[in-house]
Amino acid sequence: MVNTNPVVSIIFPVKNEGENVKKTLDSLFSFETNYPIEVIVVDDGSTDSCCDFLTNYDKKNHVKLIQSNGIGAANARNLGAKNASGEFLIFCDAHLEFENMWIDQLIKCLVSGKTDAVIPAIGSIGNPEFIGYGQTLKPNLRIKWNEIQNNLFETAVLPGACIAIPKAVFEDVGGFETGFKTWGYEDIELSIKLWLFGYRCHVHPNVKILHLFRKAHPYKVSYEDFSYNLLRLAFSHFNSFRIKKCKKMIMPDKSSTIESQVRKDGVKKQRAAYFLKRKYDDDWYFKKFNIDF
Repeated sequence: MVNTNPVVSIIFPVKNEGENVKKTLDSLFSFETNYPIEVIVVDDGSTDSCCDFLTNYDKKNHVKLIQSNGIGAANARNLGAKNASGEFLIFCDAHLEFENMWIDQLIKCLVSGKTDAVIPAIGSIGNPEFIGYGQTLKPNLRIKWNEIQNNLFETAVLPGACIAIPKAVFEDVGGFETGFKTWGYEDIELSIKLWLFGYRCHVHPNVKILHLFRKAHPYKVSYEDFSYNLLRLAFSHFNSFRIKKCKKMIMPDKSSTIESQVRKDGVKKQRAAYFLKRKYDDDWYFKKFNIDF
């Protein structure tokens, strides 16, 4: 019988992941799904040869390897999406463990029209006591894990570890922020943008993947890049009051220089385009999720 289900593209951004890439792919291919999948690995300038195994990998014909040169976490995901042929995209970290039929259960939520972007519950490799169910934001814009709720439920933030979304929706909002540097706020920005543009983000609490939580990145993330992403997020989506709050979160001797660069990089034009396109404003978003910011 011919499989008439749409193709699902699973995208892994990778940078200095060591043995994690192979372990993650081994886990992915060990579980069943009724959907045809394509796997896209975007190696964003790794220096540890973590993707070399793909040359002799037994599933290498099912994996598309794309090389990029330090374009950052957000744009590595965008590059994977650009090369994806699937009707649905699933963005995954390269340090995960999966369960049987996880793809099918997430995609079912999208096909049924119950949501526009969905994540599973996220457990911790090595710590079976921890399970997070999507995220919200603290007053300092850092993330806080949600408690479990019954059935599919809304979430303010989709953790970047595993996000399933129709390719049409992803493209309509412009994907992950193209102006972001190395790492920081990419999942928060996408989530806010989806909500403001009228899309819905949910957690499927009955699907679980395991994530390797680390105390440090396997590559350098500078304070300047992290702060740049924060200000670019603020100038793209927030009112003047919240922009001021974000500026105060940056060290005084760095703030003006970083703001100047953000403005120079065309955020004013992007802000205008977003404000024309969005259905809700940031006041609506923070009130909806009871976030004190």
